[in-house]
Amino acid sequence: MKNTKKISDLIKRLININDTPQKRALGFGVGVFLGILPGTGPIAAIVTASFLHLNRASALLGSLLTNTWLSFVTFLSAVKIGSYLLRTDWQQSLEHWKSGKIILPVLLGYFIVALFAGLLGYLLALAAIKIIRKK
Repeated sequence: MKNTKKISDLIKRLININDTPQKRALGFGVGVFLGILPGTGPIAAIVTASFLHLNRASALLGSLLTNTWLSFVTFLSAVKIGSYLLRTDWQQSLEHWKSGKIILPVLLGYFIVALFAGLLGYLLALAAIKIIRKK
């Protein structure tokens, strides 16, 4: 219950930050992208948002919302998508990934999944910010 309240308060503060809706939403999208992509996370989201002059708080939120728990959901999708694009059998790619023999299909799949999720996160955040600001 406390965590839900903290996240709700953080979202309200983000909406009221004196920054453009596009910079806040794009920061969130970048955070989602880097939260899903293996080997990156909150620090990468903050650094990237700073470098691109985006909202760092929304990038951090996007990264934290997707960093750990979503990886369980995206892993199999990443394996299947990457294997499909490289024209390999996804089950073999999964076995090779577990043994450390091959990582390209998995990383390519993660990149595609993260890119799609980041774009979706951006669009949803932008819509939410605009709707809430009108109220």
